[in-house]
Formats: sequence, C-alpha cells, structure tokens
Amino acid sequence: MKPGRGQNILEWLIEFTNGILKGSIPGNEAGAFGLYGFTLFLFLFVSNELGLLVQVAVGGKDYVRSPTSDPMVTMAFSLATLMIAQYAGVSKLGWKKHFSGYLKPFVFWLPISIFEEFTNFLTLGLRIFGVIFSGEMLLKIIGEMAFSHGIVTLIVAAPIAMVWQAFSAFLGAIQAFVFVTLSSVYISKKLDVEE
Repeated sequence: MKPGRGQNILEWLIEFTNGILKGSIPGNEAGAFGLYGFTLFLFLFVSNELGLLVQVAVGGKDYVRSPTSDPMVTMAFSLATLMIAQYAGVSKLGWKKHFSGYLKPFVFWLPISIFEEFTNFLTLGLRIFGVIFSGEMLLKIIGEMAFSHGIVTLIVAAPIAMVWQAFSAFLGAIQAFVFVTLSSVYISKKLDVEE
C-alpha cells in the first residue's frame, strides 16, 4: 500500500514527538510516554492556533477562544505532566528510593525540593498561558483599533494584524514544542537516580 498525505503527516508528527521525548528521557523508557507526548503536542498546537482563527465574543464575554488562553486548562496539563512524572519515578524506583531523592543532599533540603516541584508546576502551565493569552489580547486591541476611526485606521491596522497573527501562529507552535520538551525533562528527572 502507498501511504497517503494524511498518513505521512501523522507519521511525521509521531516521529517528531518521539524525537522530543528521546532527547530527554533515557534509554528505552521514552517509548512508554510516546502516546502522551504526541497527544499533548497535538492538543496544545491545535488549541494554541484555534484562537487565531476563531474568536467569538458577545457583550464582552468570550464564547470561543483558544483553550490554552485559560489558565485552568494549562495548569491542568501541567499538573497531569507532574503527576505522570511522579508515577513514573515511583514505578521505576519504588516509593522509598523515589521520595528519598527529595532529601538529597541532606534532610533539610526537603522544603527546597517541594518548592522546586511547585515552581515546576507553575512555570510549566503559566508559560504557555501567558504567551497565548497575551497574543489574543493584542489581536483584540488591534481589531478594536482597526474599526475605531473608519477606513484610515483599518488600512493601518490590517497589515499589523496580519503580521501579529503570523507571529502568534509561530509562537503557538513553539509553545506546544516547549511544553512537550519540558514535560519530557520533568519526567526524565524522576526516572534518574542521583547518587
């Protein structure tokens, strides 16, 4: 059978996300997270680009926008990634060995280790939220400017909107890549044993 264009694109995406995971996760363990990495990348990429194509707001209330411009969505993905990382660490190393890593180099390091986990959770989710939300807000401002004073502002704002939309599409793709990359780094940190 000769694969079609859709299958080629799908296979390329799978190889791309598997490459991201293999770059961070040691050994053959990257294969166990392949489906998660692929699904995460695809959902984030589509979600990031959705707000550039379709935005519906009536009376100041948004009805359709990028899901990733909502902090609850991005924080949920961040939490899922960190929970998967914890689960992978416990599965590979066992409870005792996994959680003893929080006490290294000495017992008083525990608050710093817990704070590190919390900041990983926050930065992973808030990074993508901030970029997508600010991009959508700037598009709204440019759109309001375009229709504020007639044809003159429309002519000035149209090229600005097109340039910003292209840049936002690029940022959306980069943020999906960064999220999956950082997720694989967090997972790999839980799979390694520090001596």
